[in-house]
Amino acid sequence: MLMKNRLKLETTSFSLHIMAMVFMLCDHLWGTVLPGNDWLTCIGRIAFPIFAFMIVEGYFHTSNLKKYVKRLLIFAVISEIPFNLAMGSSVFFPIHQNVLWSFLISIGLIHLNEKARKTGKLWIRIATGCGTVLFGYLIGILTMVDFYHAGILTVLAFYFFRNRKWWGYIGQLVCLWYINTEILGGFGYEISLFGSTYFFTRQGLALLALIPIWLYKGRQGLHNKPLQYFYYAFYPVHLLILGLLKML
Repeated sequence: MLMKNRLKLETTSFSLHIMAMVFMLCDHLWGTVLPGNDWLTCIGRIAFPIFAFMIVEGYFHTSNLKKYVKRLLIFAVISEIPFNLAMGSSVFFPIHQNVLWSFLISIGLIHLNEKARKTGKLWIRIATGCGTVLFGYLIGILTMVDFYHAGILTVLAFYFFRNRKWWGYIGQLVCLWYINTEILGGFGYEISLFGSTYFFTRQGLALLALIPIWLYKGRQGLHNKPLQYFYYAFYPVHLLILGLLKML
């Protein structure tokens, strides 16, 4: 009897990290040394939602939350000057902070929600959920972290709609659509179709990130300690290189 193997189209933690880093690099190339190539930033819109999703997964799958937060904090500090050089062409750039601070704030808010969930009381969970969304909105603006409040809300959206049921997928889709087209919005393109003209915001391309995210079934894929630290080191190293090239 012949057994037919079905081809599984599936992403892993490893492939999601690699995709997000490549898309982020494209976006940062556009923002630093290749500003005239809009296709780079169009591709780059896909990066942040994948990173936001992986931060939520990291929270639930890490074996030691304190060490996980500590690593993020260390690399957030290390990344600040490279980020300033790349984005502000200066060692000191106080009006914009790197994305790892966005993730640290988000993890803190997720942790508060998990504490509330463990109480078993619905009203505490609802109050905490609403409170963390409001706090994330305000603190994202006040601290001027990367993507501001929209970045923190994206992480929280993946947290609140983490389950893989149909309503979780709809929740992720609606939240990402609203965050990217209504909150962030920004530059876009006019598209003529069937005699009508439509405006398509470039930031809306971030919704394409849901394709590889929804193909993720929880598998880790390739994983080891050197690779783990490569994920962290890639962020400050590539920013430092681009920042120095930008200043030439």
